[in-house]
Amino acid sequence: MLFLASCGAIRVNYDYDRDTDYSKYTTYNYYSDMDTGLSELDTRRLVRAIDSTLRAKGLLLSEEPEFLINILSSSFQAPRNNTVGVGIGGSGRNVGGGMTIGIPVGAANVEREIQFDFVDSEKDELFWQAVTVSSLRENSSPSVREAKIQELVTKTFEKYPPKSRK
Repeated sequence: MLFLASCGAIRVNYDYDRDTDYSKYTTYNYYSDMDTGLSELDTRRLVRAIDSTLRAKGLLLSEEPEFLINILSSSFQAPRNNTVGVGIGGSGRNVGGGMTIGIPVGAANVEREIQFDFVDSEKDELFWQAVTVSSLRENSSPSVREAKIQELVTKTFEKYPPKSRK
């Protein structure tokens, strides 16, 4: 069970402008021409999860926002780490040899990278970014997909706004 949980880990990398006053951002919206790279249903799940998470942080969805959110994603096949080595060898007084074959075990892991950009709507400048990488199961049930997206959003936004380093 622990092995399965570790395979589904969500990795998040952050980058942000250290000079930004994050307290001035209280309203947000999404780019109108945003193409997330996700299915329409997963995009709706993702936006709902973001809205509830940001609302809990005191931010409000607005028609005249102080910042805009853009979401981009792509999927890729992660390299397989599991192989079984089969060795054949022999040794004798004058004869030696060996052969090893790596046989991939299990299905290839498909992972999805999702990038979240926060852009100041007045200055049109990026001030915060998070890039997540997580396992993707295209054949998961809707409830599993929703739970996975909520987990991803929670982990992604747990470090927003960044702590000031003064």
